Amino acid sequence: MQQILYPSALSELLPTLLAEAPVPDRIAVLTDQTTYQHCRSLLGNSAATAYDIVIPPTDTHKTLDTLSQVWEGLQRAEATRHSLLINLGGGMVTDLGGFAAATFKRGIRFINIPTTLLAMVDAAVGGKTGINFGGLKNEVGCFADAQTVVVCTELLRTLDDENLRSGYAEMLKHALLTGTDCWARHLRFDLSAPDFDILQGLVRESIVCKQHIVEQDPHEKGIRKALNLGHTVGHALESFLIETQRPVLHGYAVAWGLVCELFMSAAQAGLPTDVLHSTTRFILRTYGRPAITCDDYDRLHALMLHDKKNVAGSIRFTLLSDVGEILIDQTADRTLIEDALDFLREA
Repeated sequence: MQQILYPSALSELLPTLLAEAPVPDRIAVLTDQTTYQHCRSLLGNSAATAYDIVIPPTDTHKTLDTLSQVWEGLQRAEATRHSLLINLGGGMVTDLGGFAAATFKRGIRFINIPTTLLAMVDAAVGGKTGINFGGLKNEVGCFADAQTVVVCTELLRTLDDENLRSGYAEMLKHALLTGTDCWARHLRFDLSAPDFDILQGLVRESIVCKQHIVEQDPHEKGIRKALNLGHTVGHALESFLIETQRPVLHGYAVAWGLVCELFMSAAQAGLPTDVLHSTTRFILRTYGRPAITCDDYDRLHALMLHDKKNVAGSIRFTLLSDVGEILIDQTADRTLIEDALDFLREA
């Protein structure tokens, strides 16, 4: 089971982690330019002598070229198979850093310290690593668990509103997978004036949901596919908006994907319409709508055909028959997919 810690301050915890056997012979800290500026000093004196690897920010740099920069940085740090990489940053840093650690010297240990809400509840937990490739999200990667994930929710007090909302979309997804009470609590949370004490409890609840699913199915052969709710359509929207020079944060695309896949759930799996409409109202109020038209449907469908979950060219979805009632490996015809996109644009 992956160790997840919830310290009040990073500088108090890190010395203990670094002293745990086996003690690393080298320590490198991976950040992007933003987290280096705002978060690197929070690691304290215990990481003062660590080798810094700083990469460009944002998901557009989650590429093979950036991965190569990290490998080169580990070489310059003279890292060995007994070294440790600390990934301090958002989901791009933890995804790419985890992949770099899993492949350097055929695998070195790494610690994830997520600095965004999205990374705390999604990217940093669960053992998925990877990079974007060929215009597709997370096309190349592997499963590799961080030695420890450190979730310090105090970091969220400095997070901008757009990134807070992005992370919350994954929490809403976890709530839909968990049950009615959890879902209702998430719809009541006020993102325009967030109460961080309440948010801390919701974050833990969200991580517990993901951990529970991942422990049952570490390599996504079965129930872990539940975590893809909203992502088949969401990844297509995200990739399309990137290639048309209108990139959005991952969570916004997931939120829009949730609207579409809940519509499909109501149409063919019996999801109660009040769940569809209550969730849709919250999402449209919080995230707006994507800038797409019906002329974009051919390209969006083509992008869905590249999804990793597909089998023999058949697009696969995770749907719900009710909140907490999960149906994996579902299919839908193109007409229903386009109806769902219409609903997203016009609801």
